[in-house]
Amino acid sequence: MRKKFLVMLVMVSLLPGIAGCVGMVIGQTADAAIEVAKIPFKVGAAVIDVAAGDDENKKDEDTDKE
Repeated sequence: MRKKFLVMLVMVSLLPGIAGCVGMVIGQTADAAIEVAKIPFKVGAAVIDVAAGDDENKKDEDTDKE
């Protein structure tokens, strides 16, 4: 009986540590998934900036001449 109690006590005392590890793994996985989802938007924004960059520079030069 005493051995079962000690085993249960050890198991219960280890649960908070295990729960913290599981929470960290889930958090890191979610962060990675979010970053992967952001990549297409970052690439698209970079392409738009490159394509629109020349027009903006010309407008800035035109306003500087006036």
